[in-house]
Amino acid sequence: MGRNLLAVSDLEKNEIREIIRRAGELKELKKQGESPRSLEGMSVGLLFEKQSTRTRLSFEAGLFDLGAQAIYMNPADTQLGRGETIADTAKILSSYLDGIIIRTYGQEKASELAENSTVPVINALTDLEHPTQIISDLFSISEQGISPEKFKLAFLGDGNNIANSFVAASAIMGFDLSIAVPPGYEPNPTIMDEATEHGNSEIEVTHDPASAVRNADVIYTDVWISMGEEGKGTEVFRPFQVNKKLLSSCRKKPLIMHCLPAHRGEEITAGVMDGPSCIAFTQAENKLHAGKAILEFCLQD
Repeated sequence: MGRNLLAVSDLEKNEIREIIRRAGELKELKKQGESPRSLEGMSVGLLFEKQSTRTRLSFEAGLFDLGAQAIYMNPADTQLGRGETIADTAKILSSYLDGIIIRTYGQEKASELAENSTVPVINALTDLEHPTQIISDLFSISEQGISPEKFKLAFLGDGNNIANSFVAASAIMGFDLSIAVPPGYEPNPTIMDEATEHGNSEIEVTHDPASAVRNADVIYTDVWISMGEEGKGTEVFRPFQVNKKLLSSCRKKPLIMHCLPAHRGEEITAGVMDGPSCIAFTQAENKLHAGKAILEFCLQD
C-alpha cells in the first residue's frame, strides 16, 4: 500500500535514519553507473501548481532511474483548472497511478488529496512544509561527517516552510535549532507547540542573528520572498543576511546551506555562496538521491 509523506512529523527517527542510509547507498550506486529498478513498471504523477527546477527534475530523473515513469501535470492544464474538486481529482488519479507527488500552496490541499487517494501522496512543497527538502538536507549534513542527531543548526531569514519543517525534524531527531527571524516572521505556532511538547531538542526563536549562529555547526538560509509572496518587502530581513561579518560571530567554522534558488546579495552574499564552506550545490545534487530513497520508502509495500 505504501505511505503518505505530507509532513516531516509523518516520519519516526528510525525511518529518517533509514532514508538517509538508503540515500547514501543509492548515491554510490549512481556513481558506479547502476540503479536498482525497484519501482519497475510504476507510473507516478507530479501535480505541480508551483514552479520548480530541482524538485521536479530530481523526482523525474529519480523515477526514471528506479524504472518508473513520471507524468507531469500542471493543474492549469487539467480539469482542476476548470473547477474539478481535489477529492474527485484524487479518486481519478489514484485509479491511474501508483503514486502522486504534489507541489502546491495550501497544506490542506495536499491533505485532501491524500485523504481521497488510494495511492501514496508525497508533499513536494506547500506553504507550510517542505519535508522532502529537509530529509535531503539531513542526508547532506550526514555526508559531511556530522551526526543528524547531534549538531546545532541556525536558520536565518523568514520563518517559512523550510523553517517549519526543520522545527519538526529537530523535535524528532534531537538536533538543536536556533531560528533567527524579524519580529512577526516566526515559524508556524502549531508546529512550534508540537515540537516543544513532544521533542527532545533545544529549539529557540530569536531576533538576533549573531546570537543564533554563535555555536552553530550549520548555518542555513533561504530566499526572503517565497513563491506567492512576491509583493512582500525585503528590507526587514537585511540584518539576517549571511555574510562575512555575520560569520565572524561564529565560534566554529560552520557549513553554509541554501536550498536554492539563491538571490545573491539578498539572503546570502556571493562571497559566502561561492566559498569553501557552502554546500548548496551538493544539497541540490542530493535531492536526486534522497528523493529516490523517499520514493522507495513511500511507494514500496
